[in-house]
Amino acid sequence: MTRQERHLVWLLGAIQFTHTLDFMILMPLGPELIGQFGISAAEFGAMVSAYTLASAAMGLLGVLWLDRWDRKRALLLLYTGFIAATFSCGVANGPTWLLLSRTVAGACAGLMSAVVMAILADRVPAERRGRAIGTVMSSYGLSAVGGVPLGLALANQWGWRTPFWVISALAGVLWLLSWRILSAVDHHLEGAREKGPNAPAPLLSTPGLPLGWALTFSVVFAGFLLIPYLSTFMVGNLGLRLSDLPWIYLCGGAATLFTSRWIGALVDRHGPPRLLGILLVATLAPFLLFTHLPIIPKAGVAALFVLFMTLTSGRAIPTIALITSRVPPALRGRYLAVNMAASDGASGLAAWTSGLFITTTPEGALVGFGPMGFLASSVSLLALCILWVLGRSAAPQRAAQT
Repeated sequence: MTRQERHLVWLLGAIQFTHTLDFMILMPLGPELIGQFGISAAEFGAMVSAYTLASAAMGLLGVLWLDRWDRKRALLLLYTGFIAATFSCGVANGPTWLLLSRTVAGACAGLMSAVVMAILADRVPAERRGRAIGTVMSSYGLSAVGGVPLGLALANQWGWRTPFWVISALAGVLWLLSWRILSAVDHHLEGAREKGPNAPAPLLSTPGLPLGWALTFSVVFAGFLLIPYLSTFMVGNLGLRLSDLPWIYLCGGAATLFTSRWIGALVDRHGPPRLLGILLVATLAPFLLFTHLPIIPKAGVAALFVLFMTLTSGRAIPTIALITSRVPPALRGRYLAVNMAASDGASGLAAWTSGLFITTTPEGALVGFGPMGFLASSVSLLALCILWVLGRSAAPQRAAQT
């Protein structure tokens, strides 16, 4: 990547880090918030799910306007809403206020992520886009490795409100940097200017484009059939202690942080379709092994968990690189907004689906987790079929022209 591209990627990655950390930080604060506000576990769960549900809903609404603006302007507007909502979480004096603040933060964050990826696709050529996406996606690993532990340390020292204030302050600095150094991103508007205000808008129903949403949905759905229940399975079925989970998740986050850029480089070298196909097949092994794992030493569980997380999270990088290369710039923002809605909807629906089949024994062990491994593998094979059909369909626009 050029120096200018690197600066852009690191700025967008930092913005994505604040969004990811804001989403992650609420979950470990659950025990304190339940005690502080006197709410039930189900009510706390609503606070967590409100973030992704609002993100999915706003992704669909983003179809109406997201490609009509300069992307820098759209990013700054959405980031403003995100900062205000995150700060509001820190000053909430009741569960209703906190729930509404989380809803607004999620609504802004979902569209913000779509705009971030659209800017990357507009500014970074297709032959270097995989590494750029991998760098931005490494923010998820960084949040798990450094952001959440640091946020919890701040909460333990100065109260649960402090992490939200720190995140909003960091985001405020990044907002100023974006306003100062990010130039206008309006190349996608040039065609509309040349054709005039009465020209018909390009349609998201162009043949081949909905396949990208189906691919994203199936890739995310397969992973989230299992991800929400991994910690319960490790404690209830594999005999780990609760105190073992932080370092196991730390190992998984660290591995994701370092492998994201490596996977991105492989995407640029071998192409998104080939690498995504390899990862879809490769994840079948950890899906089936982990869900049928007997009691083994903790080191073995940690090693398999790291393999599970790196392969599962790594699939998102070639998926995004593939669909952004096939979408014309004039459609990219709206397309990615719907794609983000498909991703959020898939994660929520998958967790709900698993919950219908999994039960818990009085001792805390999961019953029915093994069949979910087969289901996740089947959905991954379905994603492989969608990838094959997508490769045979005519691309709306050559990657080199995007």
